[in-house]
Amino acid sequence: MTDYAARLDAALLTHTAVPQFKAGFDVTAAYAIQQDVVARRVARGERIAGIKLGLTSEAKMRQMGVHEAIWGRLTDAMKIPDGGTVELAKRIHPKVEPEVAFLVKGGTIASIAPAIEVIDSRYLGFKFTLPEVIADNTSAAAFVVGAWQPVPDGVEDLGVLMEINGRSAEKGNTSAILGDPRRAFDDALRLAGKLEDGWIVLAGAATAALPLPAGATVQVTVEKLGSVSLRASS
Repeated sequence: MTDYAARLDAALLTHTAVPQFKAGFDVTAAYAIQQDVVARRVARGERIAGIKLGLTSEAKMRQMGVHEAIWGRLTDAMKIPDGGTVELAKRIHPKVEPEVAFLVKGGTIASIAPAIEVIDSRYLGFKFTLPEVIADNTSAAAFVVGAWQPVPDGVEDLGVLMEINGRSAEKGNTSAILGDPRRAFDDALRLAGKLEDGWIVLAGAATAALPLPAGATVQVTVEKLGSVSLRASS
């Protein structure tokens, strides 16, 4: 499995997509490859900053033929400040999606914030099987988190709006995240085994992901949680 990790890592470093593996490895082996991929980043000086959930909508689960979310690792090198810039020259075919983020303390939710995740599959055409996307650290590329605040009532039914260059691009609801984003946190704890204080948990996308155009400004607003934004370099 080391060869798969090496190819994914090379794709990350060179910003060049690789062909789908079309290999017979299963989900268990895919997570082992993912661990190797992330370990290479840590060996270069990055630190684990949290985890992210994927396939947290029923529609995506049905599409991929699974019954639970998948997860990947976040590193400090992926974090972009609110209002900061994503360098597109270091991406292959990035997409953005609106999320909800949780801050971990004592193994539980300490705070909540609106968030944007940038996903960027290392495979040609952004196409992959379930084991392939897990091996590719669930397409994790970058993320932006807004202001942290106490968890309000009714997190399971908050309106979500993603705007690109000031125009509405996607509308959704936090109920798309496992019915309640807090369930994603529970899944994160179960799947990862342990959540460290200060880690960030990205609960999953509230709408479909959209391509990130050069020079674009993306803003995500989540009802009761406020807004968060990023810019894409031209």
